[in-house]
Amino acid sequence: MIVRRGGTITHHDRITVLIVRSVDYGRDILSGSRRKKVPEIPAEPGLVVEDAASGFCGAVLRVEKGNVVLEDRHGKQRLFPMRPAAFLHEGKPATLVPAAAVSPAAPARSASGSVKVEGLRARTARGSRIWVEGLHDAELVERIWGHDLRVEGVVVEPLHGVDDLPGLLAEFGPEPGRRVGVLVDHLVPGSKESRLVEGIADEHVMITGHPYVDVWEAVKPAAVGIPEWPQVPRGQDWKQGVCSRLGWGEPAEGWRRVLAGATGFRDVEAPLLSAVEQLIDFVTAPE
Repeated sequence: MIVRRGGTITHHDRITVLIVRSVDYGRDILSGSRRKKVPEIPAEPGLVVEDAASGFCGAVLRVEKGNVVLEDRHGKQRLFPMRPAAFLHEGKPATLVPAAAVSPAAPARSASGSVKVEGLRARTARGSRIWVEGLHDAELVERIWGHDLRVEGVVVEPLHGVDDLPGLLAEFGPEPGRRVGVLVDHLVPGSKESRLVEGIADEHVMITGHPYVDVWEAVKPAAVGIPEWPQVPRGQDWKQGVCSRLGWGEPAEGWRRVLAGATGFRDVEAPLLSAVEQLIDFVTAPE
């Protein structure tokens, strides 16, 4: 007999027997294969995936009849069938499914409360403009409405006061496709600002404003951690007076506090919200 155990062959009589351990065959062929389940991922706009076959990598733009449109960072778009395990997400196989196939999530919101556009690329600026009185006004408008303005391609420009507004408008030359929206501080009856803009009548110009002495005051006191805005006597610099009474140091430091507190539309007063929304609608309306 020839007996093989482990790797040793022995002889005994004339009968040959080969004993092989089952482990030498590897895994049991009857056990079957167990495939790891490929995760299904909703094809939400902005999701970045790679087509496993071609290597094309891009963000989801939309789903069309069982296909998905991807756009790469150069703006090139391609259509791919949404086959099982056809894509890579973060380097791992994935199956894209229509977003409606899963529970819809609440849409992301911008600081102004509008629906946020994911994967936003800057749009070519319109000919129309929004003018504000100063740098602080421009920074606050950007903080709250910046996303909306980039979506619409609207540029906000500070004027450093409205003392020469009629002359600036004459130089700009408003016309169809080149509208001007003007945001004015302290626009109340009898104020200096109301007298400066009085008499400006042009169908391509809209002037709105808020009742506050300075745009700082259009930010709710609670947003900056104070019970109310201090009263500053007429004739005294308003910003300096506020900082002095609140112990904020110089106006530059005070403004940093105010801007940091304005994180969204709920942090600013309704008159400012209304005024800016009107201007955005005006300069983006079709002619």
